[in-house]
Amino acid sequence: MPQIELSNVTKDYKIRNRESNRSVFAEFIRPRYTKKCAVRNINFTVEQGEMVGFIGPNGAGKSTTIKMLTGILTPSSGTVRVFGHDPCKNRTMNALKIGVLFGQRSQMLWDLPVRDTFEMFKIMYKIKPQDYKRQRDRLIEMLDMGDFLSQAVRQLSLGQRMRANLALCFLHQPQVVFLDEPTIGLDVLVKDRVQEFLKQINKEENTTILLTTHDTKDIEEVAQRLVLIDKGKLLFDGEQIDFHEKYKETEYILEVEFDQSIPPIIHEHFQLQRVETQKHFYKILHNQMRTGEAISYVASRYNVVDIRVRESSLEDILKSLYK
Repeated sequence: MPQIELSNVTKDYKIRNRESNRSVFAEFIRPRYTKKCAVRNINFTVEQGEMVGFIGPNGAGKSTTIKMLTGILTPSSGTVRVFGHDPCKNRTMNALKIGVLFGQRSQMLWDLPVRDTFEMFKIMYKIKPQDYKRQRDRLIEMLDMGDFLSQAVRQLSLGQRMRANLALCFLHQPQVVFLDEPTIGLDVLVKDRVQEFLKQINKEENTTILLTTHDTKDIEEVAQRLVLIDKGKLLFDGEQIDFHEKYKETEYILEVEFDQSIPPIIHEHFQLQRVETQKHFYKILHNQMRTGEAISYVASRYNVVDIRVRESSLEDILKSLYK
């Protein structure tokens, strides 16, 4: 049985209309609303141990979906199941089996040292002393937290707070973890540590992880499977390699190094991206000009030192899809 299951899930919000030509009294007595559909008829399942990248532009419905999976919101229609149960009706029971991190929203108390927050979570989740000590020490080592355990949360840097919050998500050894922008605002070194941590914890404990982020490097490094939504609708669900295979034909980058500095190539299908001394970078759509045609066109007209073709990265593809 899947650990996560969404079947024909729709979530509508009522947004109050405030009209300048109506009186305050009329607005109060007879408010008018419009309906906004945040999630529309979504279907997908997640099996135990999967690492899923849940992606989409701002306003696509990612956070709304996670809030329904964690029991914070109820769907307008359709069914949501986590461990086979309705997460809203079984919110307390599910909370013992899941971990959640929403961006920079801290789970820690501002004036408490990190160590004390760990102790508080031990009591909240009723973790056995031997299990708590083993898991706490393991997380401290994996996330390199030893230097700031005794510091109050308000004294921590952003990277330290994010690592501490991430550790709290996994302290009670949840079976499913929902991570919403876990690396937002972090520097490259901390991001690398977080990515390695997620891969290791998934491998060692078979933890199911649903990751939403706008950082495509996180997705490429961590997720084996992608679920893409936009405007509340599911656009793609499958392996990351299949996603590249399906959408790689959108465009490619032609890198051309000339033997001297020259003006940009003037051609209807060549979109100049940038120039680095004698090297030009052009974006070309596959359906307008194939790679072989583009190379032949340039090589037959210019003195070329080197030509390279770079297929679209995940970030390139998503930018093209979001437009």
